[in-house]
Amino acid sequence: MIRMADSSALRRLVYALLITLAASAVLARIVAVVFLIEPYLYSTKDTPPNSGFYRPWPETRPLTVATLSSNDRSRWATIRALVENGTYVIGHRTMLDESGRKYEDAGIIMEDGWYTVDKVMNPETHDFYSSKPPLLPAVLAGEYWLMKNVLGWSLKEQPFLVVRTVLLTVNWLPLLLYLLLFSRLLERFGTTDWGRLYVMTAACFGTFVTPFCMTLNNHTVATWCVLFSLYTTFRIWYENDRRFWLFALTGLLAGFAACTELPAASFAAVLFVALLLRAPRSTLLFFVPALLLPVAAFFVTNYLALGMWRPAYSEFGGPWYEYDGSNWKPDPQKAKRGIDWARLREGKIAYAFHLLLGHHGLFSLTPVNLLALAGMCLGLRQVVRRWQVSRTQSPESQARFAWLFDPALGLSPVAVAGLVISVTVFGFYWIRTDNYGGWTCGPRWFMWLTPFWLLAALPVADRLGERRGGRLLGYVLLSISVLSASYAAWNPWRHPWLYNLMDYLGWIEY
Repeated sequence: MIRMADSSALRRLVYALLITLAASAVLARIVAVVFLIEPYLYSTKDTPPNSGFYRPWPETRPLTVATLSSNDRSRWATIRALVENGTYVIGHRTMLDESGRKYEDAGIIMEDGWYTVDKVMNPETHDFYSSKPPLLPAVLAGEYWLMKNVLGWSLKEQPFLVVRTVLLTVNWLPLLLYLLLFSRLLERFGTTDWGRLYVMTAACFGTFVTPFCMTLNNHTVATWCVLFSLYTTFRIWYENDRRFWLFALTGLLAGFAACTELPAASFAAVLFVALLLRAPRSTLLFFVPALLLPVAAFFVTNYLALGMWRPAYSEFGGPWYEYDGSNWKPDPQKAKRGIDWARLREGKIAYAFHLLLGHHGLFSLTPVNLLALAGMCLGLRQVVRRWQVSRTQSPESQARFAWLFDPALGLSPVAVAGLVISVTVFGFYWIRTDNYGGWTCGPRWFMWLTPFWLLAALPVADRLGERRGGRLLGYVLLSISVLSASYAAWNPWRHPWLYNLMDYLGWIEY
């Protein structure tokens, strides 16, 4: 029997309950995953021409499919092509005349239920490929090969069995480990019951990690890798654990995170510097080679797929993307509507606003991130103060950065690293993109930073829990975050509630 006075045991019980609820909800979504036809997204015969981006309402009953968008369907097509055809090619265009204006497309992406806009075409061979990096599909193709050859399951004949099984292994099982390890970090670094349980609740229900578990994507995979590598890094950083496999595992996870989310290369670089300061020899001998393994696999699979080392999306704006019939080729006779063409109706300042505080905002949709921002600023202030104090210490200690390894700093170094990485990643997407990630229920490009933000929010949550007004503020921020994460429960490839509200009020003209 557990007594109320034993708060740590009681917290572990609450952690178990929260993880059970979150995992059960995600499991239900995965085993019931199916593409739903939503009438408001389709036009009818009475809809005026060029009135928007809506597809025509089907005249006959459409095929029931397990994929939820062009995004995940593009990856599934590669997995299917690798196992069933032994190639990365997901389609082919046959030219019917010399002008190139008449053609016929065939292949997986032309089958009913397999169409995707996330594809590129080699202008020389006229072969279609997924625009997504091929490493993750190549890894998951191994699992599909086993299902097809051992169980007889096929993506064409038994798509629901295959899709749901892969989602269980690539999203649901890692989610359980993710939440379990995160609860241990909360116990290690938290100082109050309320703060720990608040952040744990946010991790279970108040981020975009859980809704994306019901679709095949790179963002959840990168999130698992970041949290797992942070956990092993803490073992090295705070406990000075020098076992070689910790360094190797950390490098492997960090490298794979960078391969699934290219801006996560900044995360891998930060880990390299941190571990180099802590244990130079082990970092160079074990961390670096392990990190380079997935990086090498990334480029090798990309070359095997496309015949070039550069990722497919490096060709955006060129013939690989802008071929006849492509979603990305401008057509002056058709009105370009929808979020993919937001750049035609807004500038970079408005784009930055909506990424932070607008319809796809980091802080407007999931305002628990405001606590993370405050925690990062507090962590920066504490690190600066300790650095100033270290300047009065002996030169040897200062050269070794010994003050950075002081357990009294807590999560401050992590908060500073998260701040630097977050600013870098935001700047990258602000400059290089213009469509908010397309049809998506939240700022999916930043999802892999979730472990940093939640950990940075912990010290602030501990402080809020000391006052009634602070707790009330926390509840409001959490409720909005849970609302945003739950809004598109049937399909994360849908617009956020704030986007739909602004669209209804006429505040945006996409």
